[in-house]
Amino acid sequence: MAVQGHEDVWPRPKACRVISVANQKGGVGKTTTTVNIAAALAMHGQRVLVVDLDPQGNASTALGMERDSQTRSIYHCLVEDEEIRKLAQPVPDIPNLWCAPATIDLAGAEIELVSLVAREARLKRAFAAYDTTDLDYILIDCPPSLGLLTVNAMVACDEVMIPIQCEYYALEGLGQLLRNVELVKSHLNTGLSISTILLTMYDGRTRLSQQVAEEVRSHFGDLVLKTLVPRSVRVSEAPSYAQSVMTYDPTSTGAVAYLEAAREMAHRAEGISAG
Repeated sequence: MAVQGHEDVWPRPKACRVISVANQKGGVGKTTTTVNIAAALAMHGQRVLVVDLDPQGNASTALGMERDSQTRSIYHCLVEDEEIRKLAQPVPDIPNLWCAPATIDLAGAEIELVSLVAREARLKRAFAAYDTTDLDYILIDCPPSLGLLTVNAMVACDEVMIPIQCEYYALEGLGQLLRNVELVKSHLNTGLSISTILLTMYDGRTRLSQQVAEEVRSHFGDLVLKTLVPRSVRVSEAPSYAQSVMTYDPTSTGAVAYLEAAREMAHRAEGISAG
């Protein structure tokens, strides 16, 4: 159990930290990062809500959520003003962790939101109606696009966390994401900042992984967590068992890495700005 670090309770933030996990490039470990950081935080005394804003619903699956045609999901919050508190379900086997699930209905939400008043701020309004004093973190898993759902996430959050994979084209498309963050900051959410960058799918045997890591660190400096998340079969397998890797195989290299990344986040000062 000591490997998991269960022996310590991490410091709680002064106020609930609302963090969007975003990268419009698919396959960078975004959902995996959201789920496992959330699980690690919850295992160390933090009260965490995961909001699954990706129509694929992979975060909901990995957290063992029931998802059928009757499920009330984040779609109903965005389009029908359902309260998040009524949607959030406790995650099996992990106390202090809840998930507001996504269902396939969310795929149509981008189109339905277009005609709604204050369409960019629907999620923010839902959070405003939620008493977040009993939460320490809200992690929003964004879809791999820069559409209205991702904009809703960025308007509703204080911080953006960007997973970047240590592979070819890692930084491709990142410029567009950074420009979008700046646009949202300028026009819709002046308090928004990029607070965290996490390097994923790292393979220490390849020169490429090392080069990408060096390039990202030279570009973003202290925003980049020291922890590198390695490629891990266990991390890939865990969702098929409706689990995070933190419960599926807590001693695996992937679980230990996500644990360390979450520990870094918890111990970092709040309000880090991208400058």
